[in-house]
Amino acid sequence: MTMADSASHLVVGPGALGRTLAHALAGVFPVTLIARRPLPARQRLTTPEGKTVTQRLSVACMATLEDTAPAFVHLTTKTYAAEAAAEAAARRIAPGTPLVLWQNGFAVQPRLTARWPGPVLCASTTEGAYVVDDATTVHAGRGASVIGDLRGRHAGLARALARALDRAGLAASAVDDIETRLWQKLAVNAAINPLAALYEVPNGALAEPRFAAEREAVIAEVAAILAADGVAPPSGGGQDGWQTLVEGVMKTTAGNRASMLQDIDAGRATERDAILAPLIRRASHHCLPCPALCALNARLAEKEAR
Repeated sequence: MTMADSASHLVVGPGALGRTLAHALAGVFPVTLIARRPLPARQRLTTPEGKTVTQRLSVACMATLEDTAPAFVHLTTKTYAAEAAAEAAARRIAPGTPLVLWQNGFAVQPRLTARWPGPVLCASTTEGAYVVDDATTVHAGRGASVIGDLRGRHAGLARALARALDRAGLAASAVDDIETRLWQKLAVNAAINPLAALYEVPNGALAEPRFAAEREAVIAEVAAILAADGVAPPSGGGQDGWQTLVEGVMKTTAGNRASMLQDIDAGRATERDAILAPLIRRASHHCLPCPALCALNARLAEKEAR
């Protein structure tokens, strides 16, 4: 492994999060953005403060990537594409290379933790971003990321990655309860993403009174499901804690277009199977009613099919 390799990062998945991450890391580390098709090397990022930054990113396709041993591989694909992307990456990357999962939901994380031939970290972030075109990304809202691993074996590695992200200008911290944090992120996504996609509004608009009844119904169901599963609520406790968490994310990412809305705009399948389906399954397991979640799932399925 060369010295450059030991400090380098691969970002697999050139969506909004992947490009935002690559832009940030490229300021201090060697970074390669892995895409399925060619993208312009000159990439523009509009910051939350409204400043446009253009920089040349190294962009490669996985099929032509030479064998490499980076410090971290960041998997930023959609949840439904994560396992295939990880399998392709494993053929090109040195065994033992740490994999960082940035996916929504809580489905692929346990499976890839078991299958990846090296350490696996999970990341949960409230950074907000969306893609404008092949060369332009908007970092719509600053958030924070937490990093950890499901088996409690890689605390030092999580701290090292958090320091690297901090150095790159993305607030991050290592945590020892990443599974709880992933469930908390899932709760936020369930309350924001489906409504933003169905009504085609940015995150901040969901704070308007016209969305209150639906939003609060979803939060109440999610709070009950996670309580039955033993997932600790955010500070504040109970449904109020979940409400405060959701409102805080809506505020900090007010100008962002939620990932499900971006999917609808692009004619892609949404991540409802990663965000809503796990909660609906847990509700069924606990014999809890969840009509609001089921209704959102059905309406999204209908919207995808149009």
